[in-house]
Amino acid sequence: MAENSSCCTPDGSCQTGGDAAVEVGAVTSTYKVTGMTCGHCEGAVSSEIGEIAGVSAVQAVAASGLVTVTSKAPLDEAAVRAAVDEAGYELVGQV
Repeated sequence: MAENSSCCTPDGSCQTGGDAAVEVGAVTSTYKVTGMTCGHCEGAVSSEIGEIAGVSAVQAVAASGLVTVTSKAPLDEAAVRAAVDEAGYELVGQV
């Protein structure tokens, strides 16, 4: 499990991974995920992706199906797909 558990913000998005400050040299990637319908879904996806080595922040938004991930280096899409699958949702791909 990620060091900081996920939490939902008032706008319904969820974040995990601690400090919201962006690291120098950090990579931000956005993915489309289907099946998320609520804050719990966002938290599940954020938590699983947050466990991938190098991930420092995750923001999932059920309404749009978009998941924004900040990491130290580009992520292997297969690892992101496996994390999303583990959460019970489907990764469409990177946008």
